[in-house]
Amino acid sequence: MVDEFMEQFPLIHQSCSSSSSGNNVTREPPKRIGNVWSAIAHIITGVIGAGVLSLAWSVAQLGWIGGPICIVLFAGTTMVSSTLLSDCYRHPHPEYGATRSSCFIDAVKLFLGEKKKHVCGIMAYATMFGITTAFVITSATSVNDHLLDNDDWHAGRDDPP
Repeated sequence: MVDEFMEQFPLIHQSCSSSSSGNNVTREPPKRIGNVWSAIAHIITGVIGAGVLSLAWSVAQLGWIGGPICIVLFAGTTMVSSTLLSDCYRHPHPEYGATRSSCFIDAVKLFLGEKKKHVCGIMAYATMFGITTAFVITSATSVNDHLLDNDDWHAGRDDPP
């Protein structure tokens, strides 16, 4: 029954060991079929998003000094984060050999322990909740402004107040 469900809905299956039910069933890791072009496509779709669309306005608000400084700081943060994530993906374990962390929480548990895994998980979910809330508020404000601009245009006013 469970195997049929996993075959029908393979994306629902969690590959993280921390979210498994506690039994010691060894599962095959997912087959990696990506290549350089699929990696490039994922990077482009991940980078080009709502953050990039508002980047020009944000940099303009910071000015000629603050804008470039923040871009350099964010680029450095991205580089350090990417390096840390790639280093945490495979870790040589002295007893068990090479360990592969299939998700963020597994890497946190491996390096920081069980207690800090829970703290980092709570912080990650709080961050996702905050970002989602900010996007909802921003999109609602943008839609409202767009509707007000359309009302002014339909009423024959060229310059809204």
